[in-house]
Amino acid sequence: MSSTPHLHSDIQQNPRAFLRQLFDQAVQRALPLQNTPAFLPKPPKGRTLVLGAGKAAGAMAHAVEALWPLDAPLSGMVVTRYGHTPARPVGVPERLKIVEASHPVPDAAGLAAAEEILSLTQGLTQDDLVLCLISGGGSALLTLPADGLSLAEKQSINQALLKSGANIGEMNCVRKHLSRIKGGRLAAACAPAQVVTLAISDVPGDDPSVIASGPTVPDVTTCADALQILKRYQIDISNDVLTALQNSKWESPKSGHAAFHRSTVHLIATPQQSLLAAASLAESKGLRAYVLSDEMEGESREVGKVHAALARASAKGHGPFLKPCVILSGGETTVTIRATKTDPKKREGRGGRAGEFCMGLAQALQGQENVWSLAADTDGIDGIEDNAGALVTPDTLARGAHAGLNLDEHLACNDAYGYFQALNDLVFSGPTHTNVNDFRAILVL
Repeated sequence: MSSTPHLHSDIQQNPRAFLRQLFDQAVQRALPLQNTPAFLPKPPKGRTLVLGAGKAAGAMAHAVEALWPLDAPLSGMVVTRYGHTPARPVGVPERLKIVEASHPVPDAAGLAAAEEILSLTQGLTQDDLVLCLISGGGSALLTLPADGLSLAEKQSINQALLKSGANIGEMNCVRKHLSRIKGGRLAAACAPAQVVTLAISDVPGDDPSVIASGPTVPDVTTCADALQILKRYQIDISNDVLTALQNSKWESPKSGHAAFHRSTVHLIATPQQSLLAAASLAESKGLRAYVLSDEMEGESREVGKVHAALARASAKGHGPFLKPCVILSGGETTVTIRATKTDPKKREGRGGRAGEFCMGLAQALQGQENVWSLAADTDGIDGIEDNAGALVTPDTLARGAHAGLNLDEHLACNDAYGYFQALNDLVFSGPTHTNVNDFRAILVL
């Protein structure tokens, strides 16, 4: 934190634009091309196979193509979300296959991609190198149901988990134990080749075994853990799935497995790095910058209320932070879909974690003067809509009331998109080709 005294006038004149600059700076810090060179291994004696999955997989593949020596063999494929393949950089030769599939609920295209990725590991030798490019979203994109589990049932379980309020660690524990490729199984398939994983973290704590359900990392969770999570959130499963988990039929490889003896993981971009980049920009503009945490979890609306309490106290001049300032945080919050749980006849709204946070924040701020905020997902997509997030201003509630909107009603059915769309306060970036998860900035002047 710095205590620079001169606040740039453009912040006061256009707080919205400044908040967007902070978001863009955070995203820029996490882009694959600028983060890959420091971690790229040397070409091996044998061939190099590139495999990968995630919302950043297309951009990561382009980075490897741009940086890998032209005289060294390079082949392989990655799978990313529909619409998330970036334009190929000028002058970069096409050497890797990029396919697209559904996220957050897996589909047949993801199944076909996972089957092809697994088939490419056949015939590898100890002279070969497998370069795995992993980022958030890989769990849904790299779908290969366990033996005896249908894609339809896996889709149903995944969809129920997304609505349940389960956190990312819990969801990925279940996903690992319903898969033939996640939870370290991809690394096992690559043996005896050397495996180097380059990962962009989208999870609180940056645990590689949680990022995209850790396809190349030992799994510390068990079938019993997965079953407990399914019971806790009352997720319907068939008797076959119940029996398989009870009997540990689908257990994942653990630490000490031979598959991990020649496997290393490098985190090439993390949420904390992006928050610090945004903080640095804020300080250069004359603001104090406070990074709360990059590991925040919990219900999005409740996290919004906690942030509102901090911002209101700071705005009123009695701490905990000195104004003018920006309060930054990251992590991965959750949204429990409430409408269909409480009343099946109620409509289910449109929105994701960032929008839900903004509704909770606006509700608790109660029109607090001199406080503006932006919350967005760094992959550019908040939930399943086309926006990255939303903005909250001192007059959000007043403008909402003038437009005939009831914030409590929108919260009741998780309809952040509808509320902020009517106010023209949605944030759009399009796919950013990276993913370090939630980004939140609160400006207190």
